[in-house]
Amino acid sequence: MTPARGSSRSWVGPLLATLALQATAAFLGRVIPTLAPAFSREFGWSETAVGYLAGLGTAGSIVFLVVGHPLIRRVGPIRVLQYGLALGAIGAILLAWPTVALAAVASFLIGLGYGPSAPAGSDILQRYAPARHRNLVFSIKQAGVPAGGVLAGISLPRLLEIGGWNATLAFTVSVVLLTIVTVQPLRHRTDADRDNRRITPGAFFTYGNLMMPLSVLQATPELKRLGFVGACLAVGQGCWISFLVTYLVVQLDMSLASAGVVFAVMQVTGVPGRVGLGFLADRLGSGRGVLIGVAIASAATSTLLAVTSPSWPTWSLVLLSGAAGISVSSWNGLQVAEIARHAPAHRISEAASGATLLIFAGYVLGPSAFAALVALTGRFDLAFLVAGVATLLAVAGLLKVR
Repeated sequence: MTPARGSSRSWVGPLLATLALQATAAFLGRVIPTLAPAFSREFGWSETAVGYLAGLGTAGSIVFLVVGHPLIRRVGPIRVLQYGLALGAIGAILLAWPTVALAAVASFLIGLGYGPSAPAGSDILQRYAPARHRNLVFSIKQAGVPAGGVLAGISLPRLLEIGGWNATLAFTVSVVLLTIVTVQPLRHRTDADRDNRRITPGAFFTYGNLMMPLSVLQATPELKRLGFVGACLAVGQGCWISFLVTYLVVQLDMSLASAGVVFAVMQVTGVPGRVGLGFLADRLGSGRGVLIGVAIASAATSTLLAVTSPSWPTWSLVLLSGAAGISVSSWNGLQVAEIARHAPAHRISEAASGATLLIFAGYVLGPSAFAALVALTGRFDLAFLVAGVATLLAVAGLLKVR
């Protein structure tokens, strides 16, 4: 799609639209992790089930990232993002019948709906973002991820206590529908360059289409290294998001509502954290340098979480969670901006998909390995330490990026 032409503020509307869509998709993705202890208590699920469900959700996102590019070109990025939210809403509705099988389908659908966020959002922002503010604009869009987590952490446990499952899920679906309707006026503008030619189901599964995202990464050494960096950082982030609430409830004897607030603090600080890191990277002219500092801080934060105990005061856990919102969860915008900077101009959405595939591989392997390690040893502390080591490996990749 061709770059947009217009006023110096032509990027504000598309940025707000992608921010809203990103936040709502993230909100959907937090439904199961946030309510996991309640599922375990009320329906007899194992404490590690959330890790496997998180893996299924990421697998759904990977499916879209591999096959979904023809759909983006055909209907446009805004419409694809709307379709994704609709799929996630269907997944949320399925949770009204909380069997493990339906929860697995729900997780997959929510993940499938989240898949367009990176390639479609990058396609939009690449056309509208001013070059001098690229890190900041991409980081603002990615701030929608913790913003959605804040909404989930604060609202869902309380709604569950007050109104039960039906009220909680009804609220979830209402948020999705509101976002779909709100961004519709931007659709004509941002999707104007879509390809109106008919596509067949077979077009999604051609060898060229399936291999395109990874082929773009393979062609550029810097993109390969940045993809590896994203995968390493995603391991730590995925483990925190999937297991923080469960760890606080099961190991530190906190109530679900209190644990939800601690989780929400991580999401709250992640919003200014992402924006602040994007601003800092633009000011310093080095997204790579800021990412190196973030990777080291992320490993240190996971190590601190591993040594917590029930004797730690609540305020200390709140502070640690707040620090994690910056160190563990605020790197995404910088990494996506670096991918866009190094990618060929006509392959930015494909490069974003390829890099996101590697990130989601970290999201799958991280929580799944975490769950398996806890099941094998019964030790959350060891699992968080391993997650920290995996995060630290990102530094090695970043040192080789020009």
